[in-house]
Amino acid sequence: MKQYLYPAPPVAASRPVEFHEFGNTRIDPYFWLNDRNNPEVMAYLKAENEYCNLVMKENEPLQEEIFNELKSRIKEEDMSVKIPNNGYYYFTRTLKGKQYPLYFRQKLSSSAEEELIFDVNAMAEGQSAFIFSDYEVSPDNNFAAYTYNTTGSFAEFTLKIRDLRSGKDLPDQLENVQSFTWAADSKTLFYTIGNESLRPYKVLRHIAGTLEKDTPVFEENDELLNVSVSKTLSNDYILIESASFTTSEVRMLKSDQPNGNFQVFIPREKDVMYGVEHHKDLGFYVYYKSPRSKNGMIYLAPFGKFSDPKQWKVIFPHDEKVKIENYEVFENHLIVQIRNNGLTGLRIYNLDGSKFHNVAFPEPVYVVSTYSNPEYSQKVLRYSYSSLNRPTTIYQIDMDTHEVQILKIQDIPSGFDPDKYVVERRFARASDGSEVPMAILYRKGLELNGSNPALLYGYGAYGYSTDAWFRTSILSLVDRGFVYAIAQVRGGSEMGEQWYEDGKLMKKKNSFTDFIACAQFLVDNKYSQPKKIGIMGGSAGGLLVAAALNLQPEFFGAVIADVPFVDVINTMLDKTLPLTTQEYEQWGNPNKNEDYFYILSYSPYDNIKPAHYPPILATAGLNDSQVRYHEPAKWVAKLRANNTGDNIILLKTNMESGHGGATGRYDALRELAFEWVFLLRALTAQP
Repeated sequence: MKQYLYPAPPVAASRPVEFHEFGNTRIDPYFWLNDRNNPEVMAYLKAENEYCNLVMKENEPLQEEIFNELKSRIKEEDMSVKIPNNGYYYFTRTLKGKQYPLYFRQKLSSSAEEELIFDVNAMAEGQSAFIFSDYEVSPDNNFAAYTYNTTGSFAEFTLKIRDLRSGKDLPDQLENVQSFTWAADSKTLFYTIGNESLRPYKVLRHIAGTLEKDTPVFEENDELLNVSVSKTLSNDYILIESASFTTSEVRMLKSDQPNGNFQVFIPREKDVMYGVEHHKDLGFYVYYKSPRSKNGMIYLAPFGKFSDPKQWKVIFPHDEKVKIENYEVFENHLIVQIRNNGLTGLRIYNLDGSKFHNVAFPEPVYVVSTYSNPEYSQKVLRYSYSSLNRPTTIYQIDMDTHEVQILKIQDIPSGFDPDKYVVERRFARASDGSEVPMAILYRKGLELNGSNPALLYGYGAYGYSTDAWFRTSILSLVDRGFVYAIAQVRGGSEMGEQWYEDGKLMKKKNSFTDFIACAQFLVDNKYSQPKKIGIMGGSAGGLLVAAALNLQPEFFGAVIADVPFVDVINTMLDKTLPLTTQEYEQWGNPNKNEDYFYILSYSPYDNIKPAHYPPILATAGLNDSQVRYHEPAKWVAKLRANNTGDNIILLKTNMESGHGGATGRYDALRELAFEWVFLLRALTAQP
């Protein structure tokens, strides 16, 4: 993909702005792009989009071909598993040609009629973007509170309440809502709102059907902590959680006393995180993580003594090799979702202490998680399972007998044979000797002779694990001879909490060197070769691939950076931007000398140097609240100015959506088809 074959790209004017911190001077030539109210900025973004479309126009037939492939692998007319909850089944349907799902319920009778709760297609009509975020039905089954927005942003949702008897919305309309839950009276709604930097910080109490001013019940003043509100599975307690990435505190209130005062479970303690679930007879099950128990423990705290941890009983002790990912408390069982040596698992405990059961899984690389289990008294557990070559399957296991039943297998209408693909789990040796796990997929019969194109994907931040789940879209590359690899670098928690801690703050560079080690592994083991490896990551994963590019600018064959977090030092110094202050626990506080210089040493935008860069595609969302559009825009402008070669560098901005790109399912497939064609052009003989 050579620049000389096309007209010159748009050029962002260089208007240097100087910044002075700790005796250091930074010069930002494209700082002016931060101002979205500047007509020049909008004109520049539109010009970049036009140029991107011009370069890719000759491949529109291939884009359409791949879009149709992607579409052929989804069942356009489909229905989810029916989930029983409080006298009804709840489920969704998708209709052919429709972008969004429809939400239904049905009384627990085979003869009962289906009731349409939400038709998201009708709600989204006339909107260029629409996110239906969440909904919760009131305990009396008469109302559904729901949140949505029309910006495509992952924040700033509007809350409305629908009367399910009439299908009409009440006059209530609450803005800037982040989380919410009903009290037992089916009238009182607790919800959180965000401040000017989008940090959820306050809980209010609202009475459904009224327009009176809502009552504040809690405000979190620590700017590092986000506030959320939820309800225990027993439905007996409303919980307010204040949590950062390292510290948390829970307040609780009986759900049948909505006008009461919330009580602190145990006071917050620095670097201690805990969560609370309620059992009607036994007490509170507490997840607890501290510097001495990094992978987490589970305790039982008795009624009346829960505020004294000395009275707690250990149920699940700390294990250096086993990380607790999640847990659920039912009437007769405790479910613990774990991660051991990079792989997820499920344990079922009988609450009478008689036994526990490890749910078995058949493949070397897979991902399993609990599915939807909303009833405290249920006797079965639903969970989902998939791997790189196994479509997602929803199972149901009897928690007493351990008998397993398949509820739904992901249907691939165009056909899919898992035996035509090879899945491997390999380990790359990092520069410091650490073994970095990789999941690899390729088509059976592919000759590993070092000539194959490859796509290496990574994320490596916030402790989020990049698991090897089934992804139909990747088949359009694998079936064309690609090797697909997932690099589970430090910064994620695939190998436990320490793996996460070894890839953040003053150890963040481990993520980048791990990623490069995984790329080198693909070369050394003849999966691919330099210049034929494409790298891809989004958001913090965009930071990963951009930093790796700075370290090895002439090694890779292509880069796709989706909404990449690349202007790290500028963003982290600007407290007015959303989410910035809370991020200090991930990247460091650049208002401190040591942190500042460490972040500056890897911030991708600040470390661009003259080099022969590969073809690069960066995406942005104009309404993105997580990574502002100007980060990828500035990055592309500076890369072009420093590109000593002639490879194409493109910027594609969704002018109507946010961090997740297109919100409709068909639109999202078209965006992906565009990216796959870019990779095919860059790495293969495709024109």
